[in-house]
Amino acid sequence: MKKFDLSALIRPHLLALAPYSSARQDFKGVANVFLDANENPYSLPFELGIDEGYNRYPDPLQVALKKKIGKLKGIAPEHIFLGNGSDEPIDLLLRLFCQPQKDEIIITPPTYGMYAVSAAIQEVGIKKAYLKPDFSLDVAEIFRQVSPQTKLIFLCSPNNPTGNLLAKEDILQVLENFEGIVVVDEAYIDFAAADSFLPLLAQYPNLVVLQTFSKAWGLAALRLGMAYASAELITFLNKIKPPYNINLLTQNAVSKALDKENEVRHCIQILVEERKKLENFLYQIKNQTGVIAEVYPSAANFILFKTNPDYFSADTLYQKLTEKGIVVRNRSREPLCQNALRLSVGSVEENRLFCQVLEQLSQ
Repeated sequence: MKKFDLSALIRPHLLALAPYSSARQDFKGVANVFLDANENPYSLPFELGIDEGYNRYPDPLQVALKKKIGKLKGIAPEHIFLGNGSDEPIDLLLRLFCQPQKDEIIITPPTYGMYAVSAAIQEVGIKKAYLKPDFSLDVAEIFRQVSPQTKLIFLCSPNNPTGNLLAKEDILQVLENFEGIVVVDEAYIDFAAADSFLPLLAQYPNLVVLQTFSKAWGLAALRLGMAYASAELITFLNKIKPPYNINLLTQNAVSKALDKENEVRHCIQILVEERKKLENFLYQIKNQTGVIAEVYPSAANFILFKTNPDYFSADTLYQKLTEKGIVVRNRSREPLCQNALRLSVGSVEENRLFCQVLEQLSQ
């Protein structure tokens, strides 16, 4: 039988593609405390039920669920697109606006990795306007990178992995002066003491806002993300999405979760308080032992901090923590993040264990 060469059939640019590596892919051992994936450590208590017609296809446009989300967000349903996580609308926006091997996007590293991965899969060019050393936007550099082929600019605020909010005036400057689509990714906005860009949708027809139920709502396993945009743009996203992209289990579970907004708000308050405690602890370690070199202010449910290589490199401290059953995220290979670890805010007990172990390692 003739040898079958699969690689000869695959699109050449995909053979060398570096895939997105999730937190759970980075860690392959056994641990007790997972502070690596920016998950909400608390689950909402509700029953799914299994007798709701799962033999039928789900509503392809999720009309009932969009009404509930719209009521919560103060947005008309026709301005809402629901996707399989935020990754689906990211992918669809690229498909909608970018021609392969011709058009390009601008990203602002260090930032969420799927913007670049999705673009690379589709052979869309990627330009990088790196954040400034304080992790603020370099607006002048963004516009130096813009060309007639630039169709999308992705801005993550609060930014992952740095945790900071991007200055509103910087984002507005981009919105007002770029003729393409500006995507503001607000996956962590519920943890920030700042307003969402949602109220500006009517003012800026080139604005797309991304949000998710994976973080503050504690529904990461259900994979539901939202894109908010003009009704016209949402109509096009609905045209090109898979017909039944949101399964009925997810639609039902999220609908029930939306009835527990008060519980979610209480949970967010706890996580913000725990974030502050962790920040104070990390500053204490920094000032008392010098093991930590820098702690960055966060508006998200995680904290980025840098180790002092005279004591531990980020790689070494990451390994020592995992040996104690605690997993954080090693971000030291990201631009501007040398010797940096990202710490997700866990439950009260998980955070206590992390502090206990880090204090022991710092002695």
